[in-house]
Amino acid sequence: MVTVGLQVTLSAKPGKEEELGSFLESALPLAQQEPDTTAWFAIKLDDSTYGVFDVFPSDDGRQAHLNGPIAAALMEKADDLLSSPPDIKPIDVLAAKL
Repeated sequence: MVTVGLQVTLSAKPGKEEELGSFLESALPLAQQEPDTTAWFAIKLDDSTYGVFDVFPSDDGRQAHLNGPIAAALMEKADDLLSSPPDIKPIDVLAAKL
């Protein structure tokens, strides 16, 4: 059962939209290696806005993800790819169908 998650919104710099999308696609294998990341979605909201939605069984799993390789890689590329800092919102899961 999942109880917590993250909702992340990412705004690409002009001309970096496809590169940001490719970066998110390439992060899937890293998410698959995280034992407490129950579900992970990289999404495109519009031409320059992307997002990540992921859920975890506990806050420990969420924190491990925030301290993990995907977040580190994103922060390493943030100045090049993003027009503003990532908007990272911790969320509580009220109900889920997985």
